[in-house]
Amino acid sequence: MSVFSALFDTKIKNFEQAFNVKDITTDNMKAAIREWYALYYADKSTETEDPCQRLPFTVINKLTKTTFSEYEAKSENAFAKTILNGLERRRKQSMQQTLIGGESFLKPLLLSDGRIEFSVIQRRNYLVLGRNETDAITDIGTQESTEIGGLYYTLLERRTIDPAGYLTIESRLYRSDSRDMIGIEVPLGTLDKYAALERANKLPNPLWSLGLIPVKCPAENCVDGSEDGVSVYAPAAGLIHLINVNEKQINGEFERGESRVIVSSDLMEKDTTTGKRRFKDHVFAGLDDDPENIGVTIFSPEFREQSFLARKTEYLRNIETLIGFKRGLLSNVEESDKTATEITNSSGDYNLTIIDFQQMWEVAVKEALRVCGILGKMYQIEGAVDLNPEKDVTIEWGDGVLFDRTRTWQEYNSMVSSGLLKPEIAIAWYFDLPRPQTPADFEKIRAEYMPEMEELTGGDGSG
Repeated sequence: MSVFSALFDTKIKNFEQAFNVKDITTDNMKAAIREWYALYYADKSTETEDPCQRLPFTVINKLTKTTFSEYEAKSENAFAKTILNGLERRRKQSMQQTLIGGESFLKPLLLSDGRIEFSVIQRRNYLVLGRNETDAITDIGTQESTEIGGLYYTLLERRTIDPAGYLTIESRLYRSDSRDMIGIEVPLGTLDKYAALERANKLPNPLWSLGLIPVKCPAENCVDGSEDGVSVYAPAAGLIHLINVNEKQINGEFERGESRVIVSSDLMEKDTTTGKRRFKDHVFAGLDDDPENIGVTIFSPEFREQSFLARKTEYLRNIETLIGFKRGLLSNVEESDKTATEITNSSGDYNLTIIDFQQMWEVAVKEALRVCGILGKMYQIEGAVDLNPEKDVTIEWGDGVLFDRTRTWQEYNSMVSSGLLKPEIAIAWYFDLPRPQTPADFEKIRAEYMPEMEELTGGDGSG
């Protein structure tokens, strides 16, 4: 490219250039994030590794299934139900992307028909541009891509929270004929779905949020010690590579069969005159011996299957330890899937791991209710109201996960028998009813549920 054309080149290569900002994520973290995604999506064998075991997928899938195996979120508030329905449709994707990249965001989409949907922003699709004194993200850049008619459109969005809690959103749309470049800026209205966006929009009321719901893996950062979230398998990334190397080696063992071909070293070199291909050194072993002994020797060793499998099992056990898995979940093929209750009722790190992820998701759900309540009223969404996350949503994870329901019920029975608790209150808790407040509430419970209470407690239902 000439100097003249460079001066007038209006093509943008990346977000930092478009907004004249700097990603504060360290180079070590950027490299780690790329590696986590490469490990998860790897499906092709290389010269040194075979990822056919797909261990990252197995780890993410088992954790997600177990975490949500007995999950239920409900509310008596109609607007809160709308939000919970939207979260339900993205729950698994959000959890999986968080476990892969260490952190993700749920972006609320308030639709004109009153529905609330969410999109998931992967860690590789946003830049961290600033944090406050508590290390919370206050400045972020995101990108969203669309391909139409061979052209690539990229929406760049920068969200910034000022010290007073007001959120400013800047939006810019770019078009390119290549995936490798953002291209030139075009009007937001070029695509219908962005026509309603403003180039810069400062929300009229303080939100104290990016308008995005953070979902961050609870593991401590083992890459650079920063506040960036890390993949659930970050500590085991090296071991996963070793598993892939081991798989490549054992596959090669079987592909080549039992035989080895030992040749004199002169046969290992490429003939520069004829251009003939040299023998592959992972199949043929060069051996310098008697110069008169030129030719080929066949060596047929025993298969080393057991040693390869033993090494892989040890790697898998080490991965279980690093991630906090129950022993045998990866290394024992006969280990079956378990519910959250079964996991929690057994001892070990896996119990704590599942509880950590459940608490992570519960925090995200409550923040979604708070943020969507404010945004809903701000944008005059029908039915929108301010929500109290502590009162307007009930999240249950199954018996024995965040609490032991059986033990709690036994304690309630003991209190009823001792005259410390009215049986109607215990029944209301057991059947997930509103706590009785008025004489009519108590009478209704007695009329409808006291027979069940007598059967459960073996008593007469009297306080």
